[in-house]
Amino acid sequence: MSEQLKNAFADLLDARRSVRGFKSKRVPQAILDNVFEFARRAPSNCNTQPWQVAVASGEACERLRQSFPDAIAEGKFDMDFDYSGQYEGVYKERQHDAAAQLYSAQGIAREDKQRRNDVFMDNFKFFGAPHVAFLFLPEPFGIREAVDVGMFAQNLMLSLCAHGLASCPQTALSFDATTVRKELDIDAKNKLLFGISFGYEDHDHPANKCRVGRADLSQNIHFIE
Repeated sequence: MSEQLKNAFADLLDARRSVRGFKSKRVPQAILDNVFEFARRAPSNCNTQPWQVAVASGEACERLRQSFPDAIAEGKFDMDFDYSGQYEGVYKERQHDAAAQLYSAQGIAREDKQRRNDVFMDNFKFFGAPHVAFLFLPEPFGIREAVDVGMFAQNLMLSLCAHGLASCPQTALSFDATTVRKELDIDAKNKLLFGISFGYEDHDHPANKCRVGRADLSQNIHFIE
């Protein structure tokens, strides 16, 4: 059984990736219930389970798809947590490599700033996904509990994948927390960390041909005796 579980887990990890093109078809509520039932089994510090999640579908999703890009285009950045978006050294190299692969898959030249901006703005349209989950951290929790939300998010994306669904985690969806809270009637004490767009993958979308790798094990993991 352990070998079977290991292989199943490896297959699930290989299948999960960030998708940037979705079909408009909505996921039935019964499937959503199962997805989130599995996700909620994530561990957390002292079992506090600090994640608060708002899942926008239907009209709520469409309202945000309309208002979110307009707010960002007007420069209305309103984040609950600091984010510089600036990386250095190998981290910057990885960021640039991932972006280059994504643009290349869509046939976008480096000098084509307009198309690159259009791709960036697709973040705020949820890449056409019919559902988007916003993950909040209630006050007065801090970085320790934010880690718990991250573990929940990984459970959620693996659960989505196991149910035949695709997803894309997006820190960009935290850029205007006030708009999100207003549209979804979220209490101000809940601070927005990030969002996850999800639904059925559009396999014909060129962005979904992009496959970014991971650093060699020795670059990130250090075994010490």
